[in-house]
Amino acid sequence: MTLTIAGLQHHGTPGDVDANLAAIAGAAHEAASSGARILVTPEMFVTGYNIGDRLAALATPELFARVARIAQEAGIAIVAGLPEPMADGGIANSLLFVERDGTEVLRYRKTHLFGSLDHSLFVAGDTLPDTVEIDGVRVSFLICYDVEFPETVRRASLGGADVVIVPTAQMEPYAHIAERLIPVRAWENQIHVVYVNRVGAESDLTYVGRSSIVGPDGTILASLGAHEPGLMIASIDPAATRRAHQENPYLDDRRPELY
Repeated sequence: MTLTIAGLQHHGTPGDVDANLAAIAGAAHEAASSGARILVTPEMFVTGYNIGDRLAALATPELFARVARIAQEAGIAIVAGLPEPMADGGIANSLLFVERDGTEVLRYRKTHLFGSLDHSLFVAGDTLPDTVEIDGVRVSFLICYDVEFPETVRRASLGGADVVIVPTAQMEPYAHIAERLIPVRAWENQIHVVYVNRVGAESDLTYVGRSSIVGPDGTILASLGAHEPGLMIASIDPAATRRAHQENPYLDDRRPELY
């Protein structure tokens, strides 16, 4: 059994929830018609990421219900990046994973905040997500900067995940993260990585695109360029994860007592 995942690389419309949800809906129908089981959006795509004071008014529980309706209407599971209002008045940079019938499976709050932008807008999550099984494939999740810490992906791999899904909003001058670090994370952990970025500009940020789906041997299975919006689609094969574990002994040869 394989799991086909589509990633939406898109510029989004800063602060325009209706426009961004319409983009998700269009991509969801296109991805479903192409045989994808899950659609993944970039980080904070529903509202926009670098939108400053406009964020607070847009961060409402209704966003979660609207994404769920799109999943149900299109018949595809969705991983969407969006703000989550917290009980203490703060906002988490979150992802929502809903099944194709609209049922919420998981929420995850970004645990590693990046720079002054994240710290000025968001509160950090304090729990890494559980691994969930979809059609026999074990799936874990991170958001953007989280994946740059090797411990997060290693934890997912040691926990039996076949794939880590990573919505991101990676900007200049960090194209090397998308180009070089993501294949390394996949290789060193024998795990698939789905890295879904934005393109275009938002306030003073210019996004670097370069979304990719990488196999557990570091092979690029699907990718998009630095500027092009669109969908990338590839299948996650648990058998490839098992082969990679057999062929690359990193996990077996670890000596955690030394570190």
